[in-house]
Amino acid sequence: MKNYKDSDYALNKFSEGIVYRFADRIVEITLEDYLSENPGKTAEDFLELKALSDEIYHQQVIDENRTSRLNVSINGLEDTEALATASLDVELIHKKDTEKAIESARQLLDSGGLTEVQRRRFLLHFFQGLSYRQIASCEGVHFTSVHESIKAATAKLQSFFDIG
Repeated sequence: MKNYKDSDYALNKFSEGIVYRFADRIVEITLEDYLSENPGKTAEDFLELKALSDEIYHQQVIDENRTSRLNVSINGLEDTEALATASLDVELIHKKDTEKAIESARQLLDSGGLTEVQRRRFLLHFFQGLSYRQIASCEGVHFTSVHESIKAATAKLQSFFDIG
């Protein structure tokens, strides 16, 4: 999210005129400019237009913030992977037999025994190394939801591990 003070909304809101930002310059339409270019229009018409432009810029800020919070790219988390720690279940399974654990995970994923949400979170946690909180942040949910999904997937994984 960009700095509020540098936003088009702030620039327009705290200006007496209507402000348009272009790549190479900023143009401000003042009341005098508006009245001279629009014969028959009044100062009230200008104020209505100014209020509308403030509203449009404000909505853009809201939309940008909403989008930046909801569309967090999982690919942007590579730097945090080093901070993610494996869960106790994963460590125990890997200590027993890494190849068997991988084969059990493959069987689980191929079995269709996981819901789509469990599958996605299982892959992100076990194979991408993301923590519950990182996954929750990416998906915009509470971390306990992620914990419950992974807990259920881990229980199913354990059954494949014990069988194999």
